[in-house]
Amino acid sequence: MSSISIFSGSFCSEDAVVEGLMARTGYQLVTDEDVVREAGRLSGMEPGKIIRAFSAKVSVFNKFTHERERAIAFMKLALAKAYLADGCLYKGFCGLLIPTYIEHVLRVCLIADAKFRMTAAQQQGIPKGDAHRSIHADDERFAAWVEQLEGSKDPWNSSLYDITIPMDKDGVEEAVELISNYADSGAVNYTPLTRRASENFRFAAEVEVALAKEGHNVGVEVHEGTVILTINKQVLMLSRLGEELKGIVQKATGVDQVEIKIGEGFHQTDIYRKFDFEVPSKVLLVDDEREFVQTLSERLLMRDMGSTVAYDGESALAMVKEEEPEVMILDLKMPGIDGIEVLRRVKATRPDIEVIILTGHGSEADRKVCMELGAFAYLHKPVNIEQLSDTLKKANEKILARKDADEGGF
Repeated sequence: MSSISIFSGSFCSEDAVVEGLMARTGYQLVTDEDVVREAGRLSGMEPGKIIRAFSAKVSVFNKFTHERERAIAFMKLALAKAYLADGCLYKGFCGLLIPTYIEHVLRVCLIADAKFRMTAAQQQGIPKGDAHRSIHADDERFAAWVEQLEGSKDPWNSSLYDITIPMDKDGVEEAVELISNYADSGAVNYTPLTRRASENFRFAAEVEVALAKEGHNVGVEVHEGTVILTINKQVLMLSRLGEELKGIVQKATGVDQVEIKIGEGFHQTDIYRKFDFEVPSKVLLVDDEREFVQTLSERLLMRDMGSTVAYDGESALAMVKEEEPEVMILDLKMPGIDGIEVLRRVKATRPDIEVIILTGHGSEADRKVCMELGAFAYLHKPVNIEQLSDTLKKANEKILARKDADEGGF
């Protein structure tokens, strides 16, 4: 018996095709929600954070946290442990997590031209302008997901699928018939060979998760008992990193056969960074003194603390909503919305963000107000970088303790 993966453009009759296939095959339906829920159970991560892996927009903090890659690693493990069997119908993003070498999974793409999709959207009562924006936003998400997994910027590239069906030319019944016949043809049967491939995928997912738990992000493959790790970013001391990675794999799996390779991205400008759980990596710096705050960001980066910058209160509040920082270093005297008002609004909407006030103009009265509003610390400029680093680490300890209490740990 085979399995089927459906990846579809929006307004391309996906639900109707899936319903028809379910009736025709009796396969178990596996949705993105199923995989995300299981990944959350395995990882302790909030499902909302895992779902953000499907977003077209990558957080500015992701290069420090590897949060997206960790979410993907746990979704692979969830698939491999709970849902990678014959007789499954995968609907949505997660089906593309299954590698092409698992040949009992029939990969199907449903797509249609813009006119068909616009008409389908409007038939659902969506105004023309909203439909256009929705389709464009969806296509951006689909493209980002496929590029992340396959390296292709075209989510509808026919080479990524076994069957690509143009829904503007084929109806739902024809699509169901075509997919069912192909699945029944014997070309994608579950065999001892594909069972072995599935076991390799599960093993690779376990290795990827073990590395993610230690803050690493590398490509993982398993071939005939050998674990192959691919590094796609520049590393100053490759041999030392290789030994560290081998040690993690050997400890987690007991496998001695570990190979280190460098990938296509190794010679590009990106620098390999291990995620350090002991220091904050989602720090928002808010200060209108541009040269000062940019220098501060660079000095924190030298201490493996990831940060991004906002130059006024309004921009800071927008980034709190979009990027979800964990720690904020906030100046008080800024044009427009001042620091005290930013602190008040942040604590009203996101009380879990630890706010460190860093100001050159504050008074004792300001300090008292800030601490009463929930600031973690109140520091004066110029600040010793070691003192600031120590304060950030203490704020991070508080955040980690809260996460452990809420989630049971990562």
